[in-house]
Amino acid sequence: MEITYASRAFEALGHPTRLAVFRLLVPVGSEGLAAGMISGQLSLPPSTLSSHLAVLQEAGLIRARREGRFLHFSVHRAGLADLTGWLLQDCCGGSPELCAPVLAGIACAC
Repeated sequence: MEITYASRAFEALGHPTRLAVFRLLVPVGSEGLAAGMISGQLSLPPSTLSSHLAVLQEAGLIRARREGRFLHFSVHRAGLADLTGWLLQDCCGGSPELCAPVLAGIACAC
């Protein structure tokens, strides 16, 4: 991953509304949520939401899929994994045990 991609992703997440959208989509999984559901849950006008969704898509953090007349948005897990991996790639400095607490803190509690 290049620093320009990472910077774009962090910039996208740096806005409170986009971060709220992203956090809303994380637990939903690949099924995603329709734009209208996102708009309703976050009390955002559709036009405002649309611009925020476009920024998150451009940053590679979410994906859209059409289902009939509706667009469903979900987290692009590969993009999130790339970003997280890039951020933590030098975490351990050659000593993996140093990163264990960080990785344990983000592991799924399935």
